[in-house]
Amino acid sequence: METETTIFVNVNILDKEYRIACQEHERELLQNSAYYLDKRMREVRQSGRIIGADRIAVMAALNISHEFLEQRNAQVLREQVLQERINVLQAKIERILGATTN
Repeated sequence: METETTIFVNVNILDKEYRIACQEHERELLQNSAYYLDKRMREVRQSGRIIGADRIAVMAALNISHEFLEQRNAQVLREQVLQERINVLQAKIERILGATTN
């Protein structure tokens, strides 16, 4: 089993550089995540209502968490609807197969 080497990636978030350890295959996702977080924190800062990097970070994190939970809830709902459709189709198939074997 091959072990992947840990690398360090520099990312900029709200004009501050951070050096983050990750696996090589995680680099792009880490950079995209940092870019997204930076964008969201800048949006919060530009709203002018929140002052201080720590408060901006908390508000951005809350906004991102809210988006994530909305998406997760929507996915659960889509899965429930799909499962109901599958159940209906399965019942129809069983009814048809039962009718043809009698």
